[in-house]
Amino acid sequence: MLVFSRKKNESIVINDNITIVIVDIRGDKVRLGIEAPKDVPVHRREVLEAMKRLKLEQAQIQAGKESK
Repeated sequence: MLVFSRKKNESIVINDNITIVIVDIRGDKVRLGIEAPKDVPVHRREVLEAMKRLKLEQAQIQAGKESK
């Protein structure tokens, strides 16, 4: 893992087309702004994991229906 130190309003650029900006810092919370192409999905990890669980559950339900 690459670790950066950034201050408010500073940014990190990934692959020339994704920019992450430190928008605000309040106590132990950091607010990030992310600029990315529309075809690049950007999700919080917990949202992505929930989406994966839901997709797996739906596939299992569908498989159960097809086996009847």
